[in-house]
Amino acid sequence: MRSLGSKGAYVSAPGCRSLVPGFKVKAVDTTGAGDVFNGALAVALSEDRPLLESVRFASAAAAISVTRMGAQPSAPRRKEIDQFLRQV
Repeated sequence: MRSLGSKGAYVSAPGCRSLVPGFKVKAVDTTGAGDVFNGALAVALSEDRPLLESVRFASAAAAISVTRMGAQPSAPRRKEIDQFLRQV
């Protein structure tokens, strides 16, 4: 898997090659977005979500994080990610 920033993430795994599109948001600070993405991806995978669903969840978390200043303060809570995904 390779993160492509605002363009999304490219997934390449056995039996799966796909581009998971990014979310259009107004970015104000990208600090920590990769860490948020990786952490959210780990959470989703640990919950046994399918790979592409996990990447979409991680992309949503990162998209939210770039709309805020700073690294740690920008990390969204689970409720925010779920709400964001319901709205898009």
